[in-house]
Amino acid sequence: MVSNLARNNVIPPISVDYTESVLEGKKIGIIQVPKGKDRPYQDSSGRFYIRVGSTNRIASLNELMCLFQQSGFYHFDLTQIEQAHFGHLNQTVLEQYFQSYDVSITEMDLDEKIHLLQNTDILSEEGNATVAGLLVFGINPQRNLQNALISFAHYRGNQVTDELIDKKNIDGSLPNQIETALQVIKNNILSPSTVCGSKRTEGQHYPDKVFRELIVNACVHRNYSITGSRIRILMFDERIEVISPGKLPNTVMVEKLKAGVSYAVNPVIVKFMENLRYIDKLGRGLPLVCQSAQKLGKEVLFEEIGEEFKVTLFWDT
Repeated sequence: MVSNLARNNVIPPISVDYTESVLEGKKIGIIQVPKGKDRPYQDSSGRFYIRVGSTNRIASLNELMCLFQQSGFYHFDLTQIEQAHFGHLNQTVLEQYFQSYDVSITEMDLDEKIHLLQNTDILSEEGNATVAGLLVFGINPQRNLQNALISFAHYRGNQVTDELIDKKNIDGSLPNQIETALQVIKNNILSPSTVCGSKRTEGQHYPDKVFRELIVNACVHRNYSITGSRIRILMFDERIEVISPGKLPNTVMVEKLKAGVSYAVNPVIVKFMENLRYIDKLGRGLPLVCQSAQKLGKEVLFEEIGEEFKVTLFWDT
């Protein structure tokens, strides 16, 4: 009966494991439903549900978009933004980008430029900027994508209720956000030190590339269809937290991240950022972070909390 329900009442069908056991003289049926790799699933009436606490409810349109994006059926970064067009793109940055391919867009007429940008997914077929195109090459992406930015906060202590030392909102294109956020972290970080006799010895700390990888990972893999949230970098005395909106994709588990398993939630953004040398698409970013922490005898914590993914990096106080 259980197997038939799983096959006939769920689309696509799921496989469940059924075993029996005896407890205090009573036969107990044990049904195990593994985490599905073909999400989202719907019932026989075509409805999609999401889990909220201990209850189920029908998914809203925005929640469905997130579900399909996690499954890889839909990529939000290819979505066109009707209010953004060619004039919202930074022409200098575009010229530098295409020069690496020996292509000069300054020598093209407007129609040729539009055609090139459409073929490279920077503009849609209708001539509007895509989410990826605006985020990477836009002059002011936050004009249309208000929360596509990074919020930074530095606390004196280990709780968000402690004294706030520094706070910044970092906007602009993704390359600009990455470079600025890295500099903000470096400006706020305190190098640990010890006093030995009359000398002060500086302690070891993480190299800049570790913080850079955390920022790049958050910017490239966040779910930009979640419009009410932004990337947050929270710095405390004992740790730094990088929180990005969006769950992990269907096929990626937290443990797999440490081994370098990756999945492009935003394949167009990944393509642009790879060409700009911010990533190599080999999945080496988070393993590098883990290795650097291990060398210092420290811990890295990966957590999926609700609709967010958080990386916590611990250090000496």
